[in-house]
Amino acid sequence: MVKRNLILILTIFLILGTVATASDLIIDSKIQSYNEKENKINFKDNVKVTLDDVNIHSDKADITLTKDNKLDTATFYDKPYAYQVQNNKKQEVKANILKMSLITKVIKAEGDAQTIISDGKTPLAVITADTQIYDTKTNVMTALGGVIIKYQDLDTFSDKAVIKTNNKGDLKKIDLYGHAKIKEKVHNATADHFMYDTVKEEIFAEGNTMSHTEMEDGKPLTIKARFQQYTKKDNVFTSGGNVQVWFDDYYAKGPKLSVFPDKKTNQFNEIYFSGRSMINQNDKTIYADKIKMILKPKDFVAEGNTRTVIKNIKSLSVTEDNSKKQNEEDEEE
Repeated sequence: MVKRNLILILTIFLILGTVATASDLIIDSKIQSYNEKENKINFKDNVKVTLDDVNIHSDKADITLTKDNKLDTATFYDKPYAYQVQNNKKQEVKANILKMSLITKVIKAEGDAQTIISDGKTPLAVITADTQIYDTKTNVMTALGGVIIKYQDLDTFSDKAVIKTNNKGDLKKIDLYGHAKIKEKVHNATADHFMYDTVKEEIFAEGNTMSHTEMEDGKPLTIKARFQQYTKKDNVFTSGGNVQVWFDDYYAKGPKLSVFPDKKTNQFNEIYFSGRSMINQNDKTIYADKIKMILKPKDFVAEGNTRTVIKNIKSLSVTEDNSKKQNEEDEEE
């Protein structure tokens, strides 16, 4: 699952969100011209833009004007480069085209958009997508198309990512949509939608969810369900909707699952099924209203209307026939 420290670093996504509403816009270039027909100011050759602590470099740019000659949208072409440095943290954005609305304060990076966050010279996170949109008024960043987030040994993949922050820049919520996948060392998870709420310290996954991890002894543990949820404050993992678990030669299934991970290692060991559930091991299947599945040492406890079904057991009638035949053979001898 997504770690809190990754989520915190993603707040830097809104790298231009601290731009003041009333600031001087400074544009330097070798060539500047005005096109009255298009109502546009054009800039060429070594274009440099400064707005507060935000800097943008490109070979070509233009600014469109409204009908009453107010600045509308600044567009930067030919793989522009934007950066901001704050407290030794450097945030960089690269794209084929960068658009900045001087009215709505929305910034859009189009085509191979990439955001890099560094601490000094050390990269902390790299975010790539087809498009990245920053709304500095609502404090929302939206990444679209092949979204990849790399942070140390953690990678996320999704069709879309939405990050919401408060006015102070603190993260409130992050959502990953569409074929979302999270990978970290021996852990990975997939879902149609991941949501992380930093206030509640809660991560929620829904739609075709799958969590896969390797235990300390290398044995894989896989959980599939309609939804999965982890609450850090309570240290509780829950899952619901056709929950299925695979571990070693265990296969278990039930309507609801709860786990209380180890507080130090965060490892799963005791898994609780509630509602009519079942656990299968080789030819043996046990049904019960409640099942506790223990991973190490491997064991389980079933309670409430339990039933055991063992397959491939020969019937008593066959056994009796074989015994009778054996007795007849002994008498003949």
